[in-house]
Amino acid sequence: MPDEAVLNIQTDERTAVVCLTHDPRLDDMALLTALNSSAFYIGALGSRVNSQKRRENLAALGLSAQAIARLHGPIGLHIGSHTPSEIALSLMAEIVAIKNGVAPMQKKPLPVVAE
Repeated sequence: MPDEAVLNIQTDERTAVVCLTHDPRLDDMALLTALNSSAFYIGALGSRVNSQKRRENLAALGLSAQAIARLHGPIGLHIGSHTPSEIALSLMAEIVAIKNGVAPMQKKPLPVVAE
């Protein structure tokens, strides 16, 4: 089961945990375990609506608001991804940004040009 897998990998501050099944019965149990770990990134695939429902389910299961705030969902940077490879790319870009201490942004702001 996914929650057992999270326990077995012995997460630490270098660990990213991403749930990809779209099945709350599987994902939510793994997320409960991961959100109580020291993993630096915890995310779950899903739409904005499903991500909000997931947060509500986790709260109903007794997870604290502080722990739920660690959850990334929908995962990845918004790059207009539609294919699995594009979704994977957007996810990895977000993970690398967070690992490097950079706030995930869509684009670096352009410098202001004086007239």
